[in-house]
Amino acid sequence: MSRKYKFHDNDKLYFISFATVYWIDVFVREEYFQAIIDSWKHCQQEKGLEIYGWCIMPSHVHMVIGSKKDKLEDIVRDMKKHTSLTLKTIINNSNFESRKEWMMWMFERAGKKNGNNKMAVLAAA
Repeated sequence: MSRKYKFHDNDKLYFISFATVYWIDVFVREEYFQAIIDSWKHCQQEKGLEIYGWCIMPSHVHMVIGSKKDKLEDIVRDMKKHTSLTLKTIINNSNFESRKEWMMWMFERAGKKNGNNKMAVLAAA
């Protein structure tokens, strides 16, 4: 099954869901939670992302989204890529993350299994 989002009509609202690789509980610290919120704010301001509802769980995210500007598949792709890179940087530079080595190892492992990523954090659900 394709891991890419397919949106057929940019004028409609869509429910999307995506998870961290291996369903790792990433969104349990304020810094990680804030990284995804900041990414959404950027996409709203710069790409026209419209968010109508969302729920961030420890290992996955649900959203109801739309856009009257950029294509949704481009927005979601860019948002996930940016968020993954930001989360990896925060985790790797963290002095407080007790699971850092294990998480980075798991992200790298997932990235090697997926030819599109060097080191993944987020995946389509």
